[in-house]
Amino acid sequence: MAKYELKTKVNDKDVIAFLEKMEDEKKRSDSFELLDLFIKITNAEPKMWGENIIGFGSYQYKYDSGQAGEWFKIGFSPRKAKFSLYVMSGFNKLEDQLERLGKHKVGKSCLYVNKLKDIEISVLEELVLESFKHLKFKK
Repeated sequence: MAKYELKTKVNDKDVIAFLEKMEDEKKRSDSFELLDLFIKITNAEPKMWGENIIGFGSYQYKYDSGQAGEWFKIGFSPRKAKFSLYVMSGFNKLEDQLERLGKHKVGKSCLYVNKLKDIEISVLEELVLESFKHLKFKK
């Protein structure tokens, strides 16, 4: 069986240049606010993963199948319709924060938010911190 290779990888593309190219002024402003928040909480340098994901920190994973790779601990992507916030720890221990967050949707490891004014930023800070701490010691 052929080895699966992940297409989304960390790269040297400029995070600031990526955000500055955004046409929607409010989305760009919210993106810079998220960037500042994630840097403050994680104390990690933001890196581009693929074409449009900004990730913070990284860890190595290996599945039972033998597939292994590197992924970011937490990140976000300013998609056209919504922000995708990648919460790699999952949401099992974050129910309290999700209940208080405001308007959002949840996928397996993604939190979807239309705009930052729809949510409580202080609760998002808690959620990001808890998720990042959960993966803190993974290398």
